Amino acid sequence: MKMTSIAARLVRAAAATALLAGPLAAGPAAAEEKMTIRLDFSPWGVHAGMHLAKEKGWFKDSGLDVDIQDGRGSGNTLQLVNAGQVDVGQIQVGLLPQARENGSTAKAFAGFDKRTDLAVLVDQDSPVTKVSDFKGKSLVVFAASPWAPFIDYWLKQGGLDRTTVNVMFVDPAAVWGTYTAKRADGLMSTEPSAIPVAAANRPSKAILAEDVGITFPSYGLIATEKTIDTRKDALKKLVEVQQKAWAYIRDGHIDEAADAIIKQRPNAKLDKKVLADQIKLTIDFFDTPNSKGKPIGYQSPEDWAKAAKSAVDAGAIKPGTDPATYFTNEFIQ
Repeated sequence: MKMTSIAARLVRAAAATALLAGPLAAGPAAAEEKMTIRLDFSPWGVHAGMHLAKEKGWFKDSGLDVDIQDGRGSGNTLQLVNAGQVDVGQIQVGLLPQARENGSTAKAFAGFDKRTDLAVLVDQDSPVTKVSDFKGKSLVVFAASPWAPFIDYWLKQGGLDRTTVNVMFVDPAAVWGTYTAKRADGLMSTEPSAIPVAAANRPSKAILAEDVGITFPSYGLIATEKTIDTRKDALKKLVEVQQKAWAYIRDGHIDEAADAIIKQRPNAKLDKKVLADQIKLTIDFFDTPNSKGKPIGYQSPEDWAKAAKSAVDAGAIKPGTDPATYFTNEFIQ
């Protein structure tokens, strides 16, 4: 009896030791996969999906260790992605047709703002409502703006050119000062980013480029073809997290998303109301008739065909490019 009791105690002790050792025996948790994501500019509303996901730990939950970097323009971010200096860019993907014609291997693997958001801001009470109304007016823009390839084509739709409209190219840092000081009649920018910022010093309305038939897909995620081929699992996780974040924001959590941007960028001196208004407008530009009802991130082949035609009509690219080379929906579910 004594030996049986001792044996039983040994068995129980061994079992307890095995339970305690179990987690250690399984080895350390899998390391999170590192990923660098470069945004287009300093913080604004279109970045809400990224900063909210970071703040809530959704990237970490999916196994990603994401470094979110502020940018210096969509064009600059595209260059860094193409050079392999960052993994993913969040930019205005309408730049891709021209970039790929010039040798870039970047491709859009998710599109959030599918509508064309390029716009010209004018005073809220201005009588200007269409392109032809800008005759004799002045416009301010920066040279690397996504507007650049379309300026002459846009003016042409109103029977204008640079002899009848004064197009002023300035440094990006001087664009807002030039407009708010009323040294220009119009500002060439995007509606979601610019209208909320202008409200404080020069309340404005937007004359949209899409009103004259220009198609320019707005914000989405890009990576090189090599990255898309070799990091499929990580990119799929990224897309899923962003779909979750934007669905959450759209479902009544705009203020929380604005707070997340402020928390993630505490030194940027951001205005919550401006951010919230930018997020609202960003969501307004989410869908075209061709993408409505599709999952967040879905890109329409028809929209990309129209974008290619607009780029050809504007002289930005040569005819004959296959729009299917600009994007993929393989990560969209």
